[in-house]
Amino acid sequence: MHHRIEIVEGDITQQAVDAIVNAANRSLLGGGGVDGAIHRAAGPELLEECRTLGGCQTGQAKITRGYRLPAHYVIHTVGPVWQGGDRQEDALLADCYRNSLTLAERHHLRSIAFPAISTGAYGFPIARAAQIALTETKRFLESNQTIEKVVFVCFGSSDFRVYREAYQQLFPGAE
Repeated sequence: MHHRIEIVEGDITQQAVDAIVNAANRSLLGGGGVDGAIHRAAGPELLEECRTLGGCQTGQAKITRGYRLPAHYVIHTVGPVWQGGDRQEDALLADCYRNSLTLAERHHLRSIAFPAISTGAYGFPIARAAQIALTETKRFLESNQTIEKVVFVCFGSSDFRVYREAYQQLFPGAE
C-alpha cells in the first residue's frame, strides 16, 4: 500500500502524472497560490474550460484537461476555509481527497498529484491537513486498484517534513 504513495518537495505544475489536483476557489476561475500557478502554467484554455463548469462546492471535485501542463488533466477541488475546527472542516477536507480520487478512478487515471489543500490562504493547520490527506488516500487505495501512484507535492521543506511525519505515523517502518 505505502509504495503507491509518494511525498516530494517541489512544484505541482511540473508533475508528469495523469492528473494534478488544483486547490481551487468555488468559482474555479483562478486565484492565488497553487490555483494561480496551475492556471498560469496550463494557459488560457484552462480558464475557458473552467468557465463552462459552473463553479464547484466545497469538498466536491471537477475535472478539466491539463492543456500546457505535463499532466493530462486537472482535478479542481475546493477545500474548506479553516474556522477553528468546529465547522466540519475535517470532513470537508476529507471529501476533497475522496472525491478527487473517485473522479480520477472514474476517468481511469493511474497517477495523481495533490498539493496541501486548504493549508495556504485558507489557513488549515498543516499537520492536521496532512493526517487527513494521507488517511483518506490510504483508505481509498485499500479498496481501489486503478490508481497506482498518489504523489503529495509539498511546496517548501517545512510542509515536506510535516507530510513525512504523518506518513511515518500512518505507515510505521515504511521509508
